[in-house]
Amino acid sequence: MKPKVVILCGGKGTRLREETENKPKPLVKVGNFPILWHIMKHYAHYGYNDFILCLGYKGEQIKDYFINYKFYRWDLQLNLKYGIKSFMQDMAEVEDWDITFADTGQETNTGGRVKKIEKYIDGDYFFLTYGDGLSNVNLHELERFFLRKGKTGVITGIRPRSKYGEIAVDPEGIITEFKEKPFLDNFINGGFCVFSRKIFDYMDENCILENEVFEQLVSMRELAVYVHEGFWKCMDTYKDYQELNEMWYGGNSPWKVY
Repeated sequence: MKPKVVILCGGKGTRLREETENKPKPLVKVGNFPILWHIMKHYAHYGYNDFILCLGYKGEQIKDYFINYKFYRWDLQLNLKYGIKSFMQDMAEVEDWDITFADTGQETNTGGRVKKIEKYIDGDYFFLTYGDGLSNVNLHELERFFLRKGKTGVITGIRPRSKYGEIAVDPEGIITEFKEKPFLDNFINGGFCVFSRKIFDYMDENCILENEVFEQLVSMRELAVYVHEGFWKCMDTYKDYQELNEMWYGGNSPWKVY
């Protein structure tokens, strides 16, 4: 049985208020499709197509998008008296995804959202990611790494770029080197995690995944990092939204492995 994919979709996306005032961040579009769709296409490309969406802020819109997916996406033939007669595309093109919509609360923290879907996890481990990050991480390699390590959890480590140019200065105040937005030395949590179901033992419905839970796992040496050197970008701000759409419409979409 393949592991399920849990996606955190409940945050308010306040740093992207231009787009999230009237919709949840996972429905903000990159090209013609919500960023959530791109994330799910990525997992489905590797054969993981059983999803659990942890809903919160405006979660009913995410339900509506997928329940009416064919209606929104394809041409259709309608009779006003009898309703929709047919969709005008080959139904073989419809994604074969199983989706569980879990209402995890409007104000629930990330760990609490995961704890609330414990009852839907029927395997020994599961994938977890955020509903706003795109990457070309090889998910088969990530799963193998998790199984090989035998730890409670694995997160994908990303080496981010600095937002600023970096200079080196000699004792006389002369610049000896200038690097424009270099990669930083430390890693950040890029999402794209794999967890044993043992992680639920460290959680309650009020906890923050990235604080209490990860801190406990780190102290017990039960959290490993899978280093990803390829593409990764989080849609955190309006500038990120613009850059991702520029990539898509410019024909340069490194996350599009599907």
